[in-house]
Amino acid sequence: MPPMSLSSEHAAQLHECFISLGSNIDPDHYFVQALEIISRECMLLARSEAIRTAPVGYQHQPDFLNAALLVNTPLEREAFRNYLKGVEDRLGRVRGAIKSGPRTMDLDIVAWDGEIVDDGYFQHDYVRKPIDEVLISSGRTLEPSKHL
Repeated sequence: MPPMSLSSEHAAQLHECFISLGSNIDPDHYFVQALEIISRECMLLARSEAIRTAPVGYQHQPDFLNAALLVNTPLEREAFRNYLKGVEDRLGRVRGAIKSGPRTMDLDIVAWDGEIVDDGYFQHDYVRKPIDEVLISSGRTLEPSKHL
């Protein structure tokens, strides 16, 4: 049996997703791990450089390492969000009482199929700057979602 490949019909069903990454528990280690998993399991198109940022919200914690990825996925948005939460879990993410507290990895969908779907892009430099770097390097643009 010949190897399977994406048909042109199936390839047209790929979704383009901008992901925001953040970590402040051994971030150099967890960034490498997250990148390896996502590169292996998704179609990685572009990535930003990582930046160090001060915590927002809960202040008594280490600085964060933040970056952005651009990927293609055949999954629908909610299924891909669940996939990203699963990657966080695989990387030891513990969801504690402090929502903005320390974490091994935080993966959020910022834009989906050319629309910004996370208002964090407009509110936080640690989200916007890496996403903008990927936009410039990939020649893409984003529109605000009508649902924000």
